[in-house]
Amino acid sequence: MPKATQISVSQLLRKVPPTVRPTVTAVRRMVRHLVPVAEEMICMSRPPRSPRYMWKLLLYAVDGAAVLGVGTFPRHSTVYFYRGRALDDGSGFLQGSGKESRFITLHSPADVELPALKKLVRKAFKLEDAGGRSSMTRRGGLA
Repeated sequence: MPKATQISVSQLLRKVPPTVRPTVTAVRRMVRHLVPVAEEMICMSRPPRSPRYMWKLLLYAVDGAAVLGVGTFPRHSTVYFYRGRALDDGSGFLQGSGKESRFITLHSPADVELPALKKLVRKAFKLEDAGGRSSMTRRGGLA
C-alpha cells in the first residue's frame, strides 16, 4: 500500500472549492491569531463524493489534544469543536446533538468575525487547558 504524501496547507487550500476558500482561509487566520500556540494539522482526507458530507481539512490541537477542526461543504464551511457539548451555552449558536462535538456553520468570511465565534474558540482552548492536558495559558497561547 503506498504511503500518503504530506501536502502543505497552501496546496490543500488550492483544492478547496473557490466558493468556500475565502471562508476557510479566514477561519485559519482567526484561529492562528487567537491561539498562536495551537498545532495546525492537515486532515489527510479526500473531497467527499457526495455534497452532503463534510470534507475535513484542518485540525487544531494543543499538546496532541484535538480542540477544533475546519471542514467544508460545497456552499459553506464548518468549525467543529471536539468538546462542544461542554461549550454549549444554550444560545443556539452551536449546532449539533452528538455525544460530545458541536459545530458552527459559516457562509462567508464575515461570519468568521462574529464575536460569539471568537469567544467560543478562546473558550474551547481554555477548556482544554483547564482539563490539565496542556500548558497553553502558561506559554502565552491565547490572544
